[in-house]
Amino acid sequence: MVSVILLVPHVAFAAGGDCNAFSEYEQRGWAWMYLASFGFGFLTSLTPCVYPMIPITLAIFGARGADVTKKRALLLATVYIIGMGITYAALGVTVALLGKTGSFGTQLGSPYIVVPIVLLFAALAASLFGAFDLQLPSSVQLRLNQIGGKGFGGAFAMGLVGGLIAAPCTGPFLLGLLTFVATSHNVVGGGSLLFVYALGMGVLFWALAAFAMALPKSGAWMDAMKSIGGMLLLFAGVYFLQPLVPQIKDLASADTWFAAVMLGAIAIGLALGAVQLSFHGPAGQRVRKAIGIALVVGGASGLWLWHDAPTQRLPWIYGDETRAFDAARAQGKGVMVDFAASWCGPCRELEKTFGDAAISEAVLADFIPLKLDVSTDNDANEALKARYDTLSLPGVVFLRANRTPLLHVRKELAPAPMLDRIRAAAGALHGGALDATCND
Repeated sequence: MVSVILLVPHVAFAAGGDCNAFSEYEQRGWAWMYLASFGFGFLTSLTPCVYPMIPITLAIFGARGADVTKKRALLLATVYIIGMGITYAALGVTVALLGKTGSFGTQLGSPYIVVPIVLLFAALAASLFGAFDLQLPSSVQLRLNQIGGKGFGGAFAMGLVGGLIAAPCTGPFLLGLLTFVATSHNVVGGGSLLFVYALGMGVLFWALAAFAMALPKSGAWMDAMKSIGGMLLLFAGVYFLQPLVPQIKDLASADTWFAAVMLGAIAIGLALGAVQLSFHGPAGQRVRKAIGIALVVGGASGLWLWHDAPTQRLPWIYGDETRAFDAARAQGKGVMVDFAASWCGPCRELEKTFGDAAISEAVLADFIPLKLDVSTDNDANEALKARYDTLSLPGVVFLRANRTPLLHVRKELAPAPMLDRIRAAAGALHGGALDATCND
């Protein structure tokens, strides 16, 4: 389970991270644009931001209801997907009317959005662990059961929420799509493209609806699955809290020993009974299960942080453009500007790339590294991105000391291709021809 959580984002972002990805399909016409929107929506459904919705949607689509037929389960899934589609279509219409891409993921950096989502995850996890009668008043229990229970209204409401929860993993492709919508001001086209994007994400949920009906309705396996689902929700809560507490990433080390300790914590947690024990047993059993859950969730969160941790860090200049360009002029170098945001997954992957020893050496030989944090969606950050022609994230710009741009990188890159870009920018800095394969 942990290995899947760690590996799947690479599949989605690698497939959706080509330079100016949506522009390539835009040039081929509307049919290709809709096909691309659907395909990349499906890839988004394979990312960690969608994982917490899986146990909830299984409940909605009939895994716990003996009276739900396969036809009804698929209809519930369809209503759920329509709700998700409306969330994204509303985004497309808004962007088309305002002519501003902003960032859907920016909302996941706001405590007014994140804290309620995390509390909802915690409450739903408590429900899966069977703890509502111990923790929450009956009125709250009733509302949560209605959210995760039967009915087309509940499925539609959770679909609306599901679209928001998937926001941090929408990737470079969706940002390219929003850029097209913002510049074209096409309300119908923007709304429909985003709706089709949501339909692509919905393929997973149609499959879940069909799968849910094939499951036995009760038994020990169901209790185990509820425990696993509850831990996934708690893990997702920690994941969503990271933008609010960016310092948490400094707790992890990229060394192998750290991963071994986290794996050990998960193993101990499972051995204590994180999955197989129940909170309805004796007091000692409840304590063991609680400790086991804490170890598994803590270990999985630690593994995620270890996966993202760079082996070393560049000596970034944070936010001070004047200082960076003054240093570049004094040392006869250029400036490498990295735009980052606490909620941006590909930005964290790019940070890891910059931690590669060869990358660090190549950057420091010819460039002063400057990092600009644009986590907050405001006019100042929008103007900053516009000045450097970097409207979407991730974004890296190589410039001369006189601020003349040399090369743009608008995607997450592995060390080898990033090294090619750095060398190309360095060559251009010193008077050579620019031969980078991705300078958009």
